[in-house]
Amino acid sequence: MTLFVSRVRSRRIAAALLTCVTVVALTGCVGLPESGPVVEAGSEGSLDEPPAIFIDPKPPEPGESPDQIVNDFLEAQTATPLSTNVARQYLTGDADAAWDPEAETITYADSSMPRGTDTVTVRLVGADRLDSRGSFRGPLPAARRSIDFPMELEDGEWRIADAPDALIVPDSWFEQRFRQVSLYFFDPSAQVLVPEPVFVQRGESSTTALTEALLRGPGPTLDDVSRSFIPPGLDFDLSVPVSKDGVADLSLRGYSGQLTPEASELMITQLVWTLSQEPTIEAIRVSIGGQQITSATGQSLFSVDEASVYDPTGLDSSSLFYGLRDGLMVSGQPDALAPVTGPMGTTEIGVRSLAVDLDATTVAAISSEGDQALLASVDGPRRRVEEVARNADNLLRPAWDLADRLWLVDATSGGAVVTYVEDGEPRELEVSGVSHRKVTQFLVSRDGSRLVAVVRGPQGDHLVVSRLQRNDQGGIIGATPARPIGWEGEISLRIRDIAWTSPTSLAVLHRVAGQIYEVRTISVDGSPSGADDLLTQLSGPVRALAGSPAPLESLYAVMDTGLDDLTRGDAGDVEIDPPVTFIDYVG
Repeated sequence: MTLFVSRVRSRRIAAALLTCVTVVALTGCVGLPESGPVVEAGSEGSLDEPPAIFIDPKPPEPGESPDQIVNDFLEAQTATPLSTNVARQYLTGDADAAWDPEAETITYADSSMPRGTDTVTVRLVGADRLDSRGSFRGPLPAARRSIDFPMELEDGEWRIADAPDALIVPDSWFEQRFRQVSLYFFDPSAQVLVPEPVFVQRGESSTTALTEALLRGPGPTLDDVSRSFIPPGLDFDLSVPVSKDGVADLSLRGYSGQLTPEASELMITQLVWTLSQEPTIEAIRVSIGGQQITSATGQSLFSVDEASVYDPTGLDSSSLFYGLRDGLMVSGQPDALAPVTGPMGTTEIGVRSLAVDLDATTVAAISSEGDQALLASVDGPRRRVEEVARNADNLLRPAWDLADRLWLVDATSGGAVVTYVEDGEPRELEVSGVSHRKVTQFLVSRDGSRLVAVVRGPQGDHLVVSRLQRNDQGGIIGATPARPIGWEGEISLRIRDIAWTSPTSLAVLHRVAGQIYEVRTISVDGSPSGADDLLTQLSGPVRALAGSPAPLESLYAVMDTGLDDLTRGDAGDVEIDPPVTFIDYVG
């Protein structure tokens, strides 16, 4: 295909390129300070890691002024390997005892020079925050961006009398030392894994960081969203060793109870899925209090390559495409689409969009007028078309999750109405920040834990995400207030389409100018873009995106005559002849 002007895959090092995480017990932030020795060394971890830069900050010197003390205190927090030992020397004895840098991490794009004597003030620019688990929590509140450091004379030298309970470090250091990964927990019914993105240190200590972060659990903010089957209170020695043949040995302690075989399986699943993100690990071995954890067959070695029925993208989900051609539903690979044998492939019913459930047995379609949602079998002899919603104003394209729930959003004149259909019964769900707002697009994650929506504002569109809450039987019991998913340059953009690219990332399509369109990938937590994110420009018109969270399925831009493969480049472009009016993956 020759439909595009340019495809630019850029390393997007945004001004707010995060991030540090204190869940690694303060080991490893890196940067280039204005002073202190800098030594380059070989990679600590896997072969794709950048060289480490070791930094040894200087301790306080006699006669330093208050503003110099504060400046050096901030610089000392970038010790590599990360340690607060030198930073603490800039505090009074009482402040040292009270300071808790593991409570939070604050990153900033720039800062003012420290100014003051009795109180030294530093103003942070482009500041964001992470919690103690390494989860991104968005921009630092405006009231906290100006930090006051009260000063005292101690033994004739100026020292900081009170410091914020946070590690405060520049953004630019994090690309070299930290990467975003997922911690894997379960949904409340223990039927599917739920990934939670966090930032951990690169290098050989990343295995330790991943383990420690997972042991901390999902935290109270995710009550009724995800749960852990790792017993609370577990800890381990200083690190998690990995042998030359790629076996990570987790010697845990701090739990004296007895795990059931079912709980052991779920715990091992969480550990395997989380640690499989470290490329050097081939298998794990786990003991608690010296007692080896074994499988039902007596095996103590658990491979990270084993398939799992708990896959958040759906282990048996269909990889086929489904679309509309001349009013009929078609399926297959994009260059070989054929009508399905169910009623929507044999009779033109009059629909404009559709969504196929994850095992590709049932299709939900929206009528041409947007006032009805219809259900039918994809294939087979059952010819009946059922109506699950009627008299709607403007139903958006529906979505399915792995619990076989159908999600609908009616974009009424009074704002969006969110409904899910379970066991054939529609139920309205109030989602603060989405319900009663002007919504133009929405997605639900396959694991059923996230609802993402495009909310139209007077100047531009905004992405928001709500966490879907469930009970231990898997039933929906509520939704958290939607919070923004911000990204660079979002304020004045009109979003044309959104699609999943992984269980924790999205692709966003918008028009730049004229017939130039842009596709970018964004983390679902709204953290600033990293080196692996996609930024692509295409000549249009680009009608939509076709995306999937499954790791081996490409992201496509849907053009008038085919699909432009944004994952594999030109080699994956596909012409569709005759063209279709709608095409996408399942879900």
